[in-house]
Amino acid sequence: MKQALRTTSILASGLLMSFCANASITANIGASSNYLWRGVTQTQDAVAVQGGIDYEHDSGVYLGTWASNVDFGDDTSYEIDFYGGYAGAIGDDFGYDIGYLYYAYPDSDASVDFGEITAALSWKWFSVSYSQIVNADSDVASDPLDEKDLSYIQAGFSYPFSDTLSLDLHYGYSSGDVSTAWFDVDSYADYSLSLNKDTDIGTVSFMVSDTDLEQDDPKVILGYSYSFDL
Repeated sequence: MKQALRTTSILASGLLMSFCANASITANIGASSNYLWRGVTQTQDAVAVQGGIDYEHDSGVYLGTWASNVDFGDDTSYEIDFYGGYAGAIGDDFGYDIGYLYYAYPDSDASVDFGEITAALSWKWFSVSYSQIVNADSDVASDPLDEKDLSYIQAGFSYPFSDTLSLDLHYGYSSGDVSTAWFDVDSYADYSLSLNKDTDIGTVSFMVSDTDLEQDDPKVILGYSYSFDL
C-alpha cells in the first residue's frame, strides 16, 4: 500500500517551478539510496532509480510525469506520477503554484491510486504548501476510514551558499484517516536537512531525514540527478 511526488525535496521543487520565459521540455534521471515520501521509505530502505519528463509553457502552465521503483512488501514494483498546474512569479522574490498530482501503481493487486491538489507560495528562501487528497481508490483506506481524508502542510527553507551549493531545511505535517490507515496514527511530522551540490554532470545531494513515528529511525540518503533539454 501507498506509505509514497518522490522525495520531499523532489515533490517541493516540482510544485514550486518558477515562471519560465520560453516553453521548454526537459527530462531528468537519477538514483537515490532510499526513496522517501513525506519521510517514509517507499523501497524498504533500498536503492531507487527514478526519472521524468517536464513541459513548461511561457504562460505558466506545466505538465509532467515521473516514475520510480517501489517496494511495499507486495507485488507492487513501481510508481508513476502524472501532474500539471500553473506557476507564476510576482517580482523577483514572490512565487506561487497550484497543481494536481496523480500517484499510480499499475501493477499493484490493490486499488491504491490517488490524486491530490496542492497550493504553494514562496518568498526568497522560504516556501509553504498545502496538499489535500481529492480522489482515491477504494483500497487507500478501508471503511469506516475515509480514503480521501489526508492533508499535508509543509514549510521549507533553501539557502544558496553559492551558485552551485545550497542547504535545504524541511518540515511537514500529515493528518487524516489515511494516515491512520497507513501508520495507526491520525497525524505525524517529518523533517529533513539536505545539502545539494550542482556539478557539470548533475546534482549530488546528501540528506538526513526523520519522522516522529514510533519505531522509525533517522535515515541518511545519498542522491544523484541529471537534467537535460529535449
